[in-house]
Amino acid sequence: MPKSSDYLFEKDKIAELINNLFIFTDKLDWNNVEKCFAEKVYFDMISMGAESAVVLSPGQITDMWDNGLKNLEAVHHQTGNLKIDVIDEKAVAFCYGTASHFKKTNSGENTRTFVGSYDFYLTKINEEWRIDSFKFNLKYVDGNLNLEND
Repeated sequence: MPKSSDYLFEKDKIAELINNLFIFTDKLDWNNVEKCFAEKVYFDMISMGAESAVVLSPGQITDMWDNGLKNLEAVHHQTGNLKIDVIDEKAVAFCYGTASHFKKTNSGENTRTFVGSYDFYLTKINEEWRIDSFKFNLKYVDGNLNLEND
């Protein structure tokens, strides 16, 4: 796709989708999170300890995230350095990201922060962009690693 106003419009739509993914995740708004994904998603969390990448439905992803986040008092994602390349009905996106988790604990160690980057592949489906590949690349974790159980 030539770098025209159409190209810039598509990049903006993709940036909005990625921002929405994290905003809706922080709100635990699983219905809207699911709308960010394609019907099947190549999901790679190997850097977080998963044995392998898997193909999941949006519902399977949100069930997993809900299970992992529901016992926290607050979740906050911050992303930046977003890079997007669009080629026709496909796109590749990259961004840095941090995820902060908070839960008041008896130990006073109330937070945990994940720092890394994300790789996304997207497909335009019925004129709407959807994420069909999601990969998190963990750089490091800091804070209370047992936050849910503390």
